[in-house]
Amino acid sequence: VQLQAFGGGLAQAGGSLRLSCAASGRTFGTYIAAWFRQGPGKERLFVASISRSGSRTYYADSVKGRFTISRDNAENTMYLQMDSLKPEDAAVYYCSASYSGSHYYTRSQDYDYWGQGTEVTVSS
Repeated sequence: VQLQAFGGGLAQAGGSLRLSCAASGRTFGTYIAAWFRQGPGKERLFVASISRSGSRTYYADSVKGRFTISRDNAENTMYLQMDSLKPEDAAVYYCSASYSGSHYYTRSQDYDYWGQGTEVTVSS
């Protein structure tokens, strides 16, 4: 599967952005999927993940209650709705997918396919 993330940009603190991840190739609904983010000079960190059907989700504590992950398998697309943004949310956001495993996986090495990243900037 090939992934392409887009939707990043500049938002004010307290504002919202919605990221999208378009998948092509094999049927997207057969993959678990996740969002990660990476700040300058930092490691890539787990943000949120979603099961193949979209019925189950899992979030990092730092974004729980503010971000919402979802997917539309008919459209081969995954989303990350980011609300109440904070300056510390600024990073390059990557979408990822794995054909095997559980949506509880939070390590980057558990995911085999990656999009190119989309940058989110949050002004205070």
